[in-house]
Amino acid sequence: MALKHVGRIASNKRKVIVAYRVVPGEPEQCLVVQTENLDASEHDALITAVESAAGQDAYEFAEAMARNVLPDGRNMLAGFHTTGKFRKVSTSSIEMTPDNSTNIMLNELNDLIAQQKGVTVADLAMKGPDGKTVKAPENQSVNPVSTYTDESLSAADGVISDEQLAAQYRSQADAMFKEAKKLREQAEELAPIKKKATKKTESA
Repeated sequence: MALKHVGRIASNKRKVIVAYRVVPGEPEQCLVVQTENLDASEHDALITAVESAAGQDAYEFAEAMARNVLPDGRNMLAGFHTTGKFRKVSTSSIEMTPDNSTNIMLNELNDLIAQQKGVTVADLAMKGPDGKTVKAPENQSVNPVSTYTDESLSAADGVISDEQLAAQYRSQADAMFKEAKKLREQAEELAPIKKKATKKTESA
């Protein structure tokens, strides 16, 4: 199965998850999470989010990260930002690897997508609330939380309220239910379950 948002650093083949294919205001840069730098629980939570229907439907994976939580209850996007898990790197240094037999440089992929849409690569970046491409302040590191997403996620410690956590759990449960239902339907099409004939007991 092909997966979006999955890649590796071309020079050393270390695996990454691409949170932003295009950094707003910096079209030749992307934002990635290097998976080997995560502890086991964070790694598993990230991969689960990538493989989920919501993760695969997301235009930029950071959108899905903003709706997921880490095992300790922190918002995934805010938590990874505050602990320095994001790296801003050149798109020409990242190979996208949707499956074992396919790879394409991220800068080439961005060029192809831009051509198909009839826009520039810079136009592919996510837009701010006003519909305009936002840019990180000069001489400051990229903040994927406060710069590109809802400010409610930009708390310094990345901790969210019980109400927000409950809402995210419900959203995840709904997404998993829909995904499970879809998989069951696909399985039924491939190999329908044969219902066992019930034997009638005869009275003596």
